[in-house]
Amino acid sequence: MKKRKKDSLGLYVNRELSWLDFNDRVLQEAESSNVPLLERIKFLGIFSNNQDEFFRVRVATLKRIVKFRRKSEYEYNKYFSPEKILNEINLRIVGQQKRLAKVYHILVDSLAAEGVHIINEKEIKHADHKSFVKAYFNNVLRTYVFPIIMKSYNAESVLKDKSIYLAVSMRNIARSAAPDYALIELPSEQLSRFVVLPEIDGEQYVMYIDDIIRYCMADLFRSFDYDEFNAYTIKFTRDAELEMDSDISKSFMEIISDSLKQRKTGNPVRFVVDRAMPQDMLNFFFRKMGLTRDDTLVSSGRYHNLKDMMEFPVLGKKHLMYDQHEPVLHARLEKAHSVFDEVKKKDILLSFPHQPFKYIIDFLREASIDPSVRSIQMTIYRVGRNSNVINALINAARNGKLVTVFMELQARFDEEINIYWSRRLQEEGVRVIHSIPGLKVHAKLISVTRTEGRKTVYYTNIGTGNFNEYTASLYCDVSIMTADQTIGEEVAQVFEMFEASYRTFSYKHLVVSPMDMRPFVEGIFDKLTESAMRGEEAYAAIKLNNILDQNIADKMYKAANAGVKIDIICRGACVLQPINDNLRIISIVGQNLEHSRILYFRCGAWERVFITSADWMKRNMNRRIEVLCPVLDPDAASLLKKILFTHLKDNVKARYVNGSRNNEFVRNDEPAHHSQEEVFQLIKAEGARL
Repeated sequence: MKKRKKDSLGLYVNRELSWLDFNDRVLQEAESSNVPLLERIKFLGIFSNNQDEFFRVRVATLKRIVKFRRKSEYEYNKYFSPEKILNEINLRIVGQQKRLAKVYHILVDSLAAEGVHIINEKEIKHADHKSFVKAYFNNVLRTYVFPIIMKSYNAESVLKDKSIYLAVSMRNIARSAAPDYALIELPSEQLSRFVVLPEIDGEQYVMYIDDIIRYCMADLFRSFDYDEFNAYTIKFTRDAELEMDSDISKSFMEIISDSLKQRKTGNPVRFVVDRAMPQDMLNFFFRKMGLTRDDTLVSSGRYHNLKDMMEFPVLGKKHLMYDQHEPVLHARLEKAHSVFDEVKKKDILLSFPHQPFKYIIDFLREASIDPSVRSIQMTIYRVGRNSNVINALINAARNGKLVTVFMELQARFDEEINIYWSRRLQEEGVRVIHSIPGLKVHAKLISVTRTEGRKTVYYTNIGTGNFNEYTASLYCDVSIMTADQTIGEEVAQVFEMFEASYRTFSYKHLVVSPMDMRPFVEGIFDKLTESAMRGEEAYAAIKLNNILDQNIADKMYKAANAGVKIDIICRGACVLQPINDNLRIISIVGQNLEHSRILYFRCGAWERVFITSADWMKRNMNRRIEVLCPVLDPDAASLLKKILFTHLKDNVKARYVNGSRNNEFVRNDEPAHHSQEEVFQLIKAEGARL
């Protein structure tokens, strides 16, 4: 058995590079001919969106560390230099961008073979298309297009993060004068990036709005004396870090609101340009926009923000998509007169998207109108823009229930919508509690108190994912409804902690960070290690999104070297290496996003299943309020074990993580096991009755 090397550079994988490996797995799905064509296009969009966020957050952080020499902020800097990691990131991004461009052209050609043609402004040949495009521009698109003439451009003006612009050169050929320049922001937030043109002879046609603007450039600038136009796409990616004001006279909501305004003017971390742009034009825009050589310049293709490919029109080609399973109805809940009565009989385990999210809404709706319900408490991290969760809470307040919501204002990129919902809830009489700087509430909890006779009875929901109807149809998560009063009382104490200036409590069942999570997780691996050293069976199966905490990694290495068998399913970034045969790490990327966090431990006769909101990262252990909960119902625990072991058998969508076989697909002589499909069938067979 291979032993670990003490303090070896090869012992840990850098978190940024491991995250790039994860996004590489997303790109593999776009490249795979075994994935339906329109799904490949979506994966291409997901890859692009992920990469943008990576630059806005992780690359921006590294650049700040290098700029201000705050290397103590960089985890694992004992092993990794931020400067070297930035260089390695750039090398890998260049390689990935080449693959992205290649697969994009393959997908465009594949669409054409299916009778769907993406055409640009130079490829409009048919009279019907010419008139349609002109009409669309004049009647729809033109309303949203406001050119900035660069002669009068204010250098202090800020180009918006995430938006894409056309940099336009304009001149009069007869005068042969130097070109004038303009900027046009594409209105892709207000309009679809793609416009479907009239069908001709059974063939379908799609255009980017970029190219519609290019086609109608003379119409847009008809008050000027130009007859030659060239347009090239550019994009900024800005630092997304929020600078928190310490002004004690401001509310926390005001502090976050002000920080969001600053984010819009954050330092650029990447400037992406069409590589076809002439050098003199590029130099002009660089000077005019105050960019320097320190700003990362990325040469790319004609189209940026390929994240918009996630919304590419289906055009009736459903055979080019994954089959959509109808969510499995829960037999007990479908027949139930009351959700509370069913939960009281037995815990209810829900698995999304295999089962409908409506059961969470039903739970809240019944609580909002039940005359015996006294209070509803809930944590909210991310909710939808049209949220029935919020509607149910508002209805509860209108019905005289005491409703308390802990709204996390620091949920990155969801701050604005959470501020909106905070105000909306407060207007309706809901008590809203906000977090404090430096400490996020990431736990997924609902607590309902109900008067039954002379007793107060708790009904509780604990989940691994957000209370968000939209993501619940895409993300694989689990949620448990329980009337176990010990669990209910402890969840109520978590809410009391929010209201009592983070007063701490002692819990029998729940494990709550930042107080108890780290010692609990590290203690579990100590227990497994001791059991293995006594010659007893010791095993852990772990399903998380990210594993980045070095101290926990050390405990896992020690356990694996002592003989503990550890199976890990880690979708995202992972610092661990498979140092010996006892430590196996895989990642599953497929039709749905694997998001559930499930833990199973066994040593000797002792075994436990847990669900949690927390990944194993330093921030989850030290700077967030998270909850880990044991699954006490034996049927629910059994089903969660089966879900774990089904994923561990995957040899279709599973990849090895780190080590010599990093990102290789798991292939063996076993029959094909597609775990996402098999988990759906498992829920269909067993989960509908739990």
